[in-house]
Amino acid sequence: MSTKKELLWQSRFNEPFDREALLFSSSVEVDKALYQEDIKGSIAHVSMLSEEAIIPVEEARLIIEGLEEIEQEISSGALVPEWEEEDIHTVIENRLKEKIGPIAGKMHSGRSRNDQVATDTRLFLKARINELRDALNSLNSLLLEKAETYRHTVIFGYTHLQRAQPISAGHYYLAYFNMFKRDGERLQDLFRRVDVSPLGAAAFAGSTLPLNAKRSMELLDFGELFQNSIDAVSDRDIIIEFISACSIIMMHLSRFCEDLILWSSSEFNYLEISDAFSTGSSIMPQKKNADIAELVRGKTGRVYGDLMNILTIMKGIPLSYNRDMQEDKPPLFDASRSTISSVKIFSKMLAHTKLNEERLAKLTGEDLSLATEIAEYLVKKNLPFREAHRITGKIVSHAVASETTLPNIPLETYRTFSDLFDDDLFDALKPEASVNAKRTHGSASFASVDQQIKAAKSELR
Repeated sequence: MSTKKELLWQSRFNEPFDREALLFSSSVEVDKALYQEDIKGSIAHVSMLSEEAIIPVEEARLIIEGLEEIEQEISSGALVPEWEEEDIHTVIENRLKEKIGPIAGKMHSGRSRNDQVATDTRLFLKARINELRDALNSLNSLLLEKAETYRHTVIFGYTHLQRAQPISAGHYYLAYFNMFKRDGERLQDLFRRVDVSPLGAAAFAGSTLPLNAKRSMELLDFGELFQNSIDAVSDRDIIIEFISACSIIMMHLSRFCEDLILWSSSEFNYLEISDAFSTGSSIMPQKKNADIAELVRGKTGRVYGDLMNILTIMKGIPLSYNRDMQEDKPPLFDASRSTISSVKIFSKMLAHTKLNEERLAKLTGEDLSLATEIAEYLVKKNLPFREAHRITGKIVSHAVASETTLPNIPLETYRTFSDLFDDDLFDALKPEASVNAKRTHGSASFASVDQQIKAAKSELR
């Protein structure tokens, strides 16, 4: 059965392409998302062909005008890509042929589908990297606001999901600030490698036509030009690196979401997420679920899957281009969409969370997490740390057995464990004093947090 639409590569063949094989190999439902990049790349290529007198100026004008009209047709929905046309590139070229006739075929002079797709992909990646970096910058601006708002609020710091030491809440928010800052830096570094024009590499060996690849690079606002035509069309390491960066971002988001989910539960009740970002139960009326945070956490696995997908696709492909590489688009599109939307909705949700400061103040004032302060108190009295640790452990055991808190143990009881204890011990057994006593660089003290906020503000500018 013959296909309804002309396939651009079919001139060498005597039999029509099998309809089921075409359906299996068609990528138009996926790569139609690249129509704007494809048209932009074609306009730059045709402009270069005209400037180099490879095609006449008037014919270039007709092609470019036709492409601009097609972009509007696709944007408005007047032109709907059909799977019979195999991919978005065929859709656009067939439609251009309908509009201006055989002249449309000159658009492909000196260009292969290989460098065409590579160019589209890099243009797409540049836009998504910038969009994702903007979203991360907005999230970090919010984290900085949270750090300022809660810089003198004392919360528990955790290790092993056990209460460890009291810290400034601002210190907690700034920890994620630094994580997302590095995520942005990874994207910025990646952008340099993406910002390389592959147009002019043709199929993989270059062209006999006098193409001006540097001019194509300038017209498409790429920062550099490819150095090797095989490499230009046959690797997808920039996609792998982008999805890897997305995976790290999602890992950071997922950890943050886990904190919010736990801390918003009745058992913790450290913070509240706005009703606008929570859901209820279809059977239990009392429920308030942190579903948005859970969904972001869940999408992390999806992005990890995208990374394994593209790594597996590329692991056994010989140079140069192979059709397997058509499958790079689904993981790329899914990872970019999932990560960008997750960062944006997480930021919106975080903006509508607030700490339960009254409850946190009560809990941190009564908890055993001040034990480290006792040990360090003894160290300041010239006791070796290991001995101080042993004594403090016994004091904690006493507090647990007596069902009392460390600040409520009488001085005479402390003296039964060591005669180094004095009245000044109780000055250290306050959450705020514990936090403020930290003196090392980048610590959780209020003064350190204020310094970190100042540094973070300068980095965001």
